[in-house]
Amino acid sequence: MQSKITDKAQKGGNKTKTVIIRGFPSVVFCSAGLKIDEQEGTRFLLLSPEDNQGKIREGIIEKIKKETDADAYYQWLENNPERKLLKERIRAIKKENIQEVKFENPENIEKLFLDKKSRLKQRDQRDIGKLISIIKAFTILNVWFRKNENGEIVASREDVEEGFRIWDKLGESQEYNLPPYVYQIYKEIILPLFEEKNKDNQGGVKIGITKREFSKKYFELYGKLAPDWQTRQQVFPMLETAGLMHQEKDTLGDKRTMLIFATMLMDKESKK
Repeated sequence: MQSKITDKAQKGGNKTKTVIIRGFPSVVFCSAGLKIDEQEGTRFLLLSPEDNQGKIREGIIEKIKKETDADAYYQWLENNPERKLLKERIRAIKKENIQEVKFENPENIEKLFLDKKSRLKQRDQRDIGKLISIIKAFTILNVWFRKNENGEIVASREDVEEGFRIWDKLGESQEYNLPPYVYQIYKEIILPLFEEKNKDNQGGVKIGITKREFSKKYFELYGKLAPDWQTRQQVFPMLETAGLMHQEKDTLGDKRTMLIFATMLMDKESKK
């Protein structure tokens, strides 16, 4: 594939370059912000870096190893047996020259995917492609055990199950066009707080969450203050666009205060 790009020239200014991409590229889109264009959200798998104590601890340990003795660290990295085996496996897969991965029972994928959907969306046409790609990845990693009598690569039942297992972890936030980090904030902070405040409220006026209550819960879970500008300008608007929450003025108290209401809970109650 040939394309034109604009790059910086050595003497300053910009110049046009011709780039030729050979083979099948892996495209990774990274952003420090949370605002996502709809085209990016439906075409890419939305992932967020983990922010738990285990990951932070492991990161600190790796940093200490690397900064205290870089030569020993890189030597250990290059000689790591699992890493070496993975590299050898990837090289061996490339030599197999795989052209296509086939499925014996595509009806099984159709049933598993559609049974989890109460209502289909336009983006599901792209999501099923992502899911199938994940299944194919498992098949290709085990190519030597997936060949049939004709030498064709055929996905196994285990590959399909593993693909759906991963998609089940990713699919819910993808469906709302949200990064997992933003959806996690909704599930771990907003929804529990809203349920707690309305647990004894039988059919009455719903009680919203204050920004102070949100910030307090955020600090309890993540051990840091919620970034105010990011929460107001990115997190809350994204959740509102996804239809998971909305904000209203506090009509019973200070009308200058905006309260947060979890919409998903209201939808569930209205269906009962």
